This record gives sequence, structure tokens and C-alpha cells, in this order.
Amino acid sequence: MSRVAKMPIAVPAGTDVALNASSITVKGPLGSLSLPLNGLVKIDNTNNTLSFDVVDDSRESNAMSGTVRALVANMVNGVTKGFEKKLSLVGVGYKAQAQGDKLNLSLGFSHPVVHQMPEGVKCATPSPTEIVISGIDKQKVGQTAAEVRAYRAPEPYKGKGVRYADEVVKLKETKKK
Repeated sequence: MSRVAKMPIAVPAGTDVALNASSITVKGPLGSLSLPLNGLVKIDNTNNTLSFDVVDDSRESNAMSGTVRALVANMVNGVTKGFEKKLSLVGVGYKAQAQGDKLNLSLGFSHPVVHQMPEGVKCATPSPTEIVISGIDKQKVGQTAAEVRAYRAPEPYKGKGVRYADEVVKLKETKKK
């Protein structure tokens, strides 16, 4: 059995877990998330602790047990604490402004870039060069941050562009004649 799947998940107080034959739903103070299940993993909910076990000894069942355990752990963490990604803009004139569910970016193009936030993901701009993307679904938050970063990824010579707050851009030396 997967080493990841052997670790049980403690369900905090105020969080409800509903198991069906085909899905698992986690409800918490920040919202609700659902995950469709296949028949390769057996989930047991006893004493506010979720444990995961393989149905048979196949390789697919072993792999899916660890994957499902990690996904459910992220769901429990998301509905209790939430997830956030911080981006920073580096470059002269680069700025961002959050307006409702849209993010307006000025990234040195001849036109402004407007990014529509998906359902369940919020953005905030504490300063014009900082973006905070938050939500309860870890995959959506990470994907949205990657899409915003892809508009102008950091270039290797001056380091200008949109980067993650903890990202270190290694600069190259310019070409010598």
C-alpha cells in the first residue's frame, strides 16, 4: 500500500464529510468541495478520522490510494483554512488592479490584459505590484496563478515579468562581442 495512503486524515471540528459510493463531499466553514471516486480505493470514516485502503492488490489501486488521500487532505485543508498564491510584478510600469472578479494587468503591452477569475477564486491587490489569489480549491488557485504568470513570465536577462512571491529568477549575463 502507498506510504501516503497509510497516514490517516484528522477531520477538524466544524467540518463534515459525506461519503457516497461514487463521491466524497467535504463541507467546512469556507465552503464545500466534492470529489468523484472510482472503485479502487475504500475510504473509512470513524471517530472524525479518514483512513484509506486499497480494494485489491493491483498497481492502479495502490497508486490511486495515495492520490485520493492527498486530494481529500487538500479538500479538508481548503474548506478549513483555504489556499493562497502570491505573485509579484517586476518591471517599470507593471501594475495590477483587482475589480470584482476581474484582474486588470498592465504588463508593457500596447493593450491592458484582463483576466477573468474562475468560480470560487478571488484575487486581491494589496499594492499595485502584488497580487494575492485565494480560494478553497488548491488546483484552481494554482492554475489561476499559473495563467496570470504566463501572460509575462520572468525573462532571464533583466528579470522583468510576473513571478511567484518566493520565486528566485537566475539572471543570465548578456552576450559579449
